[in-house]
Amino acid sequence: MHGSEAGAASVLFGLNPMWVAAILFAITYIVVMTEKVNRAIVSLLAAGLMIVLGVLNQETAIRGIDFNTIGLLIGMMVIVAITRQSGVFQFLAIWAAKKVDARPWGILVMIALVTAVTSALLDNVTTVLLVAPVTLLITEELKVSPYPYLFAMIFSSNIGGTATLIGDPPNIMIGSATGLTFNDFAYNLMPVIVVIMAVTLIPIYFIWGRHLKAAPEDRQRVMQFNAREAITDPRLLKQCLSVIGLVIGGFVFAKALHLEAATVAMTGAALLLLLANFGHDAEHQSKHVLEAFNEVEWITIFFFVGLFIVVHGVDGTGLLKLLADKMLALTGGNLTATSMIILWSSAILSAIIDNIPFVATMIPLIKAMAPTFGGPEGLMPLWWALSLGACLGGNGTLIGASANLVVAGFAERAGQPIRFIQYTMLAFPIMLMSIAISMVYLYWRYL
Repeated sequence: MHGSEAGAASVLFGLNPMWVAAILFAITYIVVMTEKVNRAIVSLLAAGLMIVLGVLNQETAIRGIDFNTIGLLIGMMVIVAITRQSGVFQFLAIWAAKKVDARPWGILVMIALVTAVTSALLDNVTTVLLVAPVTLLITEELKVSPYPYLFAMIFSSNIGGTATLIGDPPNIMIGSATGLTFNDFAYNLMPVIVVIMAVTLIPIYFIWGRHLKAAPEDRQRVMQFNAREAITDPRLLKQCLSVIGLVIGGFVFAKALHLEAATVAMTGAALLLLLANFGHDAEHQSKHVLEAFNEVEWITIFFFVGLFIVVHGVDGTGLLKLLADKMLALTGGNLTATSMIILWSSAILSAIIDNIPFVATMIPLIKAMAPTFGGPEGLMPLWWALSLGACLGGNGTLIGASANLVVAGFAERAGQPIRFIQYTMLAFPIMLMSIAISMVYLYWRYL
């Protein structure tokens, strides 16, 4: 979509629409990075200016919003908000600790695995929100430092989230833009994620794991925790697990059923709201539904809405196509070289800036390369490179992914702050190791 169709022929004062869009985009990015103004405010204001200045008209701007991504995020957030009231996440953390006789290193491995699996099936931000408090409780009882546990949790949430369509927002965006399904992500990314998860635990063991010791009486206290007591509402738990099972089934068979992921998630959320509120009076229902809706991260949702419009405006002026052509000229149109540049640049940039705006910019840029690589089919290695780079790159620094900041918040409140430099010195090399493994995998499997 170029020029006139973008409504770009009528930019105020006859300015060049490409320049106007590029400057707005750059300002948005810089202000989001400074974190001085809430990112939802920044992206919505920039989106409004795209329309007011005439780069887009309102109709085209609305077309730029990926409602499949928005719907999927809201649906899953509502499902998780209700599920979390049942206490199942606390149950899982206590169960995991007792499975390994409350041995400190064993607990770290189990919590990392619980975090990774839950992040793949729900989403990584929610998972750490729920597992972090229990982890802090267990480490306090064992009298061991919570730092290695929280560090491992950040890594496993982002690694686990990479494995599926719904685990991490970048994957949701890529899946929605390309029509790649839940099964496509699991089939193409799960094998390498299992390897990366296993290999990541090795440096963590050598840095901290072998020094983790707990006194027998402290371990005994943890063994006396009752996982069953964590389940506060058994009836709700059954309802939640049934609906989550149906929703994941819906994702798996979405293609055969001709359904989009957002439809599956939204229908699942509505069904769970119905079951959880069934038999209660109107006032009680309103209160409960409002509670569930309040748990939705509206800041993230509106950040997405504004961002989609801003990126659509930039794309509409032909700027991203120009950049795609430049990148192809650099790699000589070689698929392997292009894949590797996308993998490494997205990993390093996602560690420095939030991976969501980065991926939003890269999607139309990669799409513009389709003619060079023989149509959309030829772009597959590039999509997997973008997904692996953006999701795993988020581990490199504390601001690389939303889940990292959530864990850092818990650590600070527990009086065990995770310092930016201290974290980056250890995390960045481990992240680069995961990207090196991804590079070998991409080359071996697709190139």
